[in-house]
Amino acid sequence: MIKRIVVILAGLLGAWGGMELYSSMSAQTMQWSAVAGGWTSGRIMWAFGGSVLGIVLCQVLASPVQHWWNLFRQRVAEMSTPHILIYTCGLLVGLSVSALLVPLLSHFGVIGQLAATIITVGCMIAGVQMSSWKLEEAASWIASVRLPQKGENERSSTDFEEHKILDTSVIIDGRIADICKTGFIEGTIVIPEFVLEELQHIADSSDLLKRNRGRRGLDILNKIQKELEVRVLIYEGDFEEISEVDSKLVKLAKLLKGKVVTNDFNLNKVCELQGVSVLNINDLANAVKPVVLPGEEIVVQVIKDGKEHGQGVAYLDDGTMIVVEGGRDYIGTTMEVLVTSVLQTSAGRMIFAKPKLLEKAQ
Repeated sequence: MIKRIVVILAGLLGAWGGMELYSSMSAQTMQWSAVAGGWTSGRIMWAFGGSVLGIVLCQVLASPVQHWWNLFRQRVAEMSTPHILIYTCGLLVGLSVSALLVPLLSHFGVIGQLAATIITVGCMIAGVQMSSWKLEEAASWIASVRLPQKGENERSSTDFEEHKILDTSVIIDGRIADICKTGFIEGTIVIPEFVLEELQHIADSSDLLKRNRGRRGLDILNKIQKELEVRVLIYEGDFEEISEVDSKLVKLAKLLKGKVVTNDFNLNKVCELQGVSVLNINDLANAVKPVVLPGEEIVVQVIKDGKEHGQGVAYLDDGTMIVVEGGRDYIGTTMEVLVTSVLQTSAGRMIFAKPKLLEKAQ
């Protein structure tokens, strides 16, 4: 239907152009045509010829124009809304500059019109090019702008909403959902699109373990976005010049002036070197573990042998390992032990204890 309408419009446009071209012929030709009584018939013939030419050109150019239109539409569909706004602003700035220069060339005839066309196109291209130089930074700023919702308390313009940027490892870990549920994470949770792509790649892996980890990460994100009362921002921008996901996270954190949430030791160190704030889930877990002091009594269940002779190993509810001296004889039983020392290591905390029965025997 649309194609037929375009063909009809092309025919009408060609007919109009033919009549206008015939009317603009020399006065002598028009006078001769009028004397011969052929002026009206001449216009009809030129209109018919122009209509045929318009329809033919429409048919010939239809496929290339449709191809370029599809490419343009696909390109626009792939771009994020902030990027489209930025490019549009650059285009408008270029047109505004050209609007100031073009009137100066109106007195130079055809040459001035040609120069005005060239300047207009050049200003448009320059405006779009300049907007691309600050594309990612401006897109991040636009994406971070959030209008106040109904019922929220009004905040002053000096308030700053901090962004917490999640990396792949902390999403797969899953504890971030429970932390968000408790309300300890404030601000906006930012999930970069390149992290989503990495999760999707892991979820599509042929390795069963990786596939399950990837799907778990996607489930955690779905829970955070739909079930928890936290603000979630899907950052659609990308840094095509950077290949490493960790480096992209650091770059994004600098742009948004936010914090990276992770449990990756290497990313933690990279962020510290780059001056980016980090929230490490493992550090938080270690910080909230119950404090056990030497001399305290606790109830544990010895479950296996220790590395040294006669030792038994037990665990607290938070996973802290307890080495029980002389506990090998009590494997499989629940007993009271007396804490003798606490050792903090890079892998976590270890507690050394001995059976309370032995203490009483002494």
